[in-house]
Amino acid sequence: MNNRNETRYFQVALTTLDENVLARELRPLKEIRDSYPKYLLTMDTFNKDANYDGIQKKNILDWLLEKD
Repeated sequence: MNNRNETRYFQVALTTLDENVLARELRPLKEIRDSYPKYLLTMDTFNKDANYDGIQKKNILDWLLEKD
């Protein structure tokens, strides 16, 4: 929950450039059957803003610097 009492889900991985790692990290978020936002945070700079069926991938440094 954030400071506005909104639910969000996060999965964190160093990198997901390997397809097997990406699949492993997305799996728990895909199993969640509600409509709250889901994020995959990584240190990746390549393909850092990808979207996987509603799961938003973000570079963790960019995410930390975002204004909420």
